Amino acid sequence: QVQLVESGGGLVQPGGSLRLSCAASGSIGSIYAMGWYRQAPGKQRELVATITNGGNTNYADSVKGRFTISRDNAKNTVYLQMNSLKPEDAAVYYCKADIVLRAYWGQGTQVTVSS
Repeated sequence: QVQLVESGGGLVQPGGSLRLSCAASGSIGSIYAMGWYRQAPGKQRELVATITNGGNTNYADSVKGRFTISRDNAKNTVYLQMNSLKPEDAAVYYCKADIVLRAYWGQGTQVTVSS
């Protein structure tokens, strides 16, 4: 079992920044990749960014150059630094941890981008 707890969401003006955190606990040694996904009202959940144990990253085209995913292995935490936020970035952001044959999800954190 893996438990994921996200934090860092909130309200920010367009052009602003937020940093999301996802703390993992439990069977963390079985995790081979983690990522951030988001879901806006009426839309499907979509990939934002992923990072592997080896540090390889992948980003959605819509966030490239603005968002950065990183991990602190000592703290078992993955971060998503979000800069130059746009109204279309508003969504519930979910952390995901991949292990062999299944994935775990956090409860989500709301990001609102509005003036």
